[in-house]
Amino acid sequence: MNSRAEYLRKLEEKLEEWNAEIDRLAAKGGDVTGEVTSRLDSLKAKQAQGREKLRELQQSGEGAWEDLKSGAEFSWAAMGEAMSSARSRFK
Repeated sequence: MNSRAEYLRKLEEKLEEWNAEIDRLAAKGGDVTGEVTSRLDSLKAKQAQGREKLRELQQSGEGAWEDLKSGAEFSWAAMGEAMSSARSRFK
């Protein structure tokens, strides 16, 4: 990424994309309970964690930016894996 602002914008876009995908998966799940509900709840929790990391990055000073960035990337990777897993379960 070229700049902090661009990096933050990309993270925001990805969160919105995941939010829409969670909504689509929930709609596909319909009345299904149990494992499906649990997976959706887990995705929503991971998304909330990602949103919090994004907020921390947005509010961080230049000195803390690089340290927080690595934590955010870890959260993003975990969310990406969770979304991939959920996609395969909802097919």
